Amino acid sequence: MVAQASALTEQLNRSSNPYRDPLSRIDWQSLDLDHWWLPEAAVSLHGIPAYDHLPEAQRKRLSQYEFINFIEKALWLEGIFMERISRALADSLGQPSETLYRLHELREEAGHSLMFMELIQRSGLPIDPAAFKRPRLATWVGRHAPYRSAAFWIAVLIGEQVPDHMNRMIRKHRAQISDTIYEIITLHAIDEARHIVHARATLEYCLPIAGRLAPIYLPLLNHVFRQFVEAFYFPAPALYQLAGLDQPARWAQRAHANTARITFVDECVASTLRQLAGKNLPISWR
Repeated sequence: MVAQASALTEQLNRSSNPYRDPLSRIDWQSLDLDHWWLPEAAVSLHGIPAYDHLPEAQRKRLSQYEFINFIEKALWLEGIFMERISRALADSLGQPSETLYRLHELREEAGHSLMFMELIQRSGLPIDPAAFKRPRLATWVGRHAPYRSAAFWIAVLIGEQVPDHMNRMIRKHRAQISDTIYEIITLHAIDEARHIVHARATLEYCLPIAGRLAPIYLPLLNHVFRQFVEAFYFPAPALYQLAGLDQPARWAQRAHANTARITFVDECVASTLRQLAGKNLPISWR
């Protein structure tokens, strides 16, 4: 298993070598507020009759804020992951291949974060921190679970795959969204594909070590998974207010009760849940 992991890490290192700063690869001049940033099917209120009666400009603005919510959550996750990778570097110098890959991931996650910050700043849209909730328990697990524990790498896999499936869904609707947004999610998805492969392989290594502890931390991971889904797919009322919707708390309630949204989330998380169930980790989001 160790030899296989080493071979995989070498392969990932080779794939990561031809690096280009994403800030220099995005056509920022094409960014504007006249386009959808999410396809309508990915907007939390899509499928609600009251949403269909909103002016198109307001629906587009909501798609833009919901995309910002999406990348703000990515900033949160990448910040935690970069913190943990940096701390782990201290004990990896005897493993040059692993050290190199951790440095590649640091560079890539920092590049993603810079790209997301650039988009938020260039958008010119007003931002209220209250609109972008960050889950407390998921944050605690990300920062404090032992780096080589199954609990940590399950959380990493969830944190990598939940937004990745959203990225891939958005890319299927290229004609509906801004070219700049399409470029951003494409660059993000390419790097995340490697990160997910690494997270899966590391989890395979950690699971046997976890042994009988799984039933103990399974309820915790269920809670963490629900927090991930809530943060990524169900915006806070303050975000609807930023998008110009009256009675924002009522819109948030409608999103939670929206059967189209529930079906959409089910589709986005299905493969992750199947993978975890195959490892005797029956996790759900509702």
